Amino acid sequence: MQIIKSFIKLMVFVCPFTAAAQSTYLNQGSREAHFIDRMEIKQQYNTDLNFSTLRPFNRKYIVKEATFLDSARMGYSDSMGVDKFKEWTDLDLTPVDEYNLQSLLMNNSEWVTTPKENFLSKKPLFNTFYKTKANFLEVNNKDVFIAINPILQIHQAVEPGYDEGIFLNSRGVSVRGLIGKKIGFSTFLTDNQERGPRFFQQQVNQYNAVPGVGFYKEFKKTGVDYFDARGYFTFNVAKFIDVQFGHDKNFIGNGYRSLFLSDWGNSYLFAKLNTKVWKFNYQNIFMELTPQFRKNRSNDTLIDRKYAAIHHLSMNVTKWLNIGLFEGIVFGRKNRFDFQYLNPVIFYRHVEGSVGSPDNALAGIDFKANVAHRLQFYGQFLLDEFILGEVKNNPTSWVNKFGIQAGVKYVDAFGVKNLDVQGEVNRVRPFTYSHNDSISNYTHYNQPLAHPLGANFTEVIGIARYQPIPRLTIDARAIYYQQGLDSAGINFGSNIFELNTTRIKDNGFKVGSGAKATCFNGTMLISYELKTNLFLDASLQHRTYSIANLPGQSNTTLFTAGIRLNMFKRQYDF
Repeated sequence: MQIIKSFIKLMVFVCPFTAAAQSTYLNQGSREAHFIDRMEIKQQYNTDLNFSTLRPFNRKYIVKEATFLDSARMGYSDSMGVDKFKEWTDLDLTPVDEYNLQSLLMNNSEWVTTPKENFLSKKPLFNTFYKTKANFLEVNNKDVFIAINPILQIHQAVEPGYDEGIFLNSRGVSVRGLIGKKIGFSTFLTDNQERGPRFFQQQVNQYNAVPGVGFYKEFKKTGVDYFDARGYFTFNVAKFIDVQFGHDKNFIGNGYRSLFLSDWGNSYLFAKLNTKVWKFNYQNIFMELTPQFRKNRSNDTLIDRKYAAIHHLSMNVTKWLNIGLFEGIVFGRKNRFDFQYLNPVIFYRHVEGSVGSPDNALAGIDFKANVAHRLQFYGQFLLDEFILGEVKNNPTSWVNKFGIQAGVKYVDAFGVKNLDVQGEVNRVRPFTYSHNDSISNYTHYNQPLAHPLGANFTEVIGIARYQPIPRLTIDARAIYYQQGLDSAGINFGSNIFELNTTRIKDNGFKVGSGAKATCFNGTMLISYELKTNLFLDASLQHRTYSIANLPGQSNTTLFTAGIRLNMFKRQYDF
């Protein structure tokens, strides 16, 4: 942690603050993210494609895009009578789109320069609270912006065949602000008590961590009690360079999953530099992580640390096509940062060679293409210890560690307004993300940094999102996967926490090798926005899980209802 703090101080010293405005970022699971996706596809010729591959989204950028869309579609003719924004004037926005556009602007009002009368509440509480519809307490003047909001999620569920009640009680507060629009800060704090379905409890017991969170205490024997604290501050060190430092999550990609870096696991300490120049966007993330452990909860024990550095360079090749390069490395020196990896230039292999490093390095390429104002095609290709000769001559060799993602999004699908569908396939070979020691695997706090399944699987995802009226949203999601598990004491490469040196052979590994596990996980969620950012939720989830040649099958059915305020919906999507 001291190394990362020292790095921030160094950046401030070398590159002093500029007058450029600095923004905070959307919270995880914010509904604005889907709307931005939808608008990007409908525009097709997006002016800022590359920022939307990196999440969370910068509030300033999304307001810029939404404001541009709102004004450009009205048309503008220059002195010669030429329509400057012809590509956007025919954009078809439905009443639901208009509602979501205004909601986006309302929830990010610090960057809105157009009139804001619609954001004001008719009857503020005690003439102090909820003066604006989106924020419980808001201060907004030329020197400072502060928004304070309560966080609440209370869900109760029934799992037939299981006597214990399923529940989630989350309470907390979020605070975000700007100081002179030069320094931004954000905090998201929740106290949670949760008893998830039985497969969730098995995951907690197996990995000694709550999925998506990490540390916990036992609650009523089969439940968990945990505190989720996230926060960061942001500033500019040069005209085109933004810095974010804090404890939170990041996501790289355009899909439901990411093979590069996902926000599925626990938060971590990080320093992030984002450089945006012309058609290029270059992001560096330096991370302090926790290696795998088995903690004795009866005693307080200091957990070790490891480090990682990630680079992602993306370019708008055309107005509709974006291509990116990814590189990530996990440091193999426990509790010690290697200053070699502060080098912000992409491609660490040279650094590794110069220091004789045994670290775990990954590389990849991703793309996104918007087509016909209705479709987006996207994908990722990840390489981990990839050896071309082995792929050609010995395709079942364990060293052929790679993963591939392919997906498509279709807005206003089949001519139905406000119906968006998405299909995605993820396939990762055995031993990908693993390493020859327990420090350098691609994990954090006993959870994967990328895909939640780890490796040695094929996954198919289908998602449909329908918003028939502005306040009502229906989400349907189906996930099906097959994964090869360890069998008869043999490491078949699915568990990325296992040392890859424990394999008993070098060849004969295919995707699904080992004991074949099959899972179907389907969910239907109906959400109604009762008031701004206050949702009533009802969902039905069914999950089946079985392992070939083993008796019995795990079946889970959940009926859930609850209320949610300023918080994303808790998902059991594994």
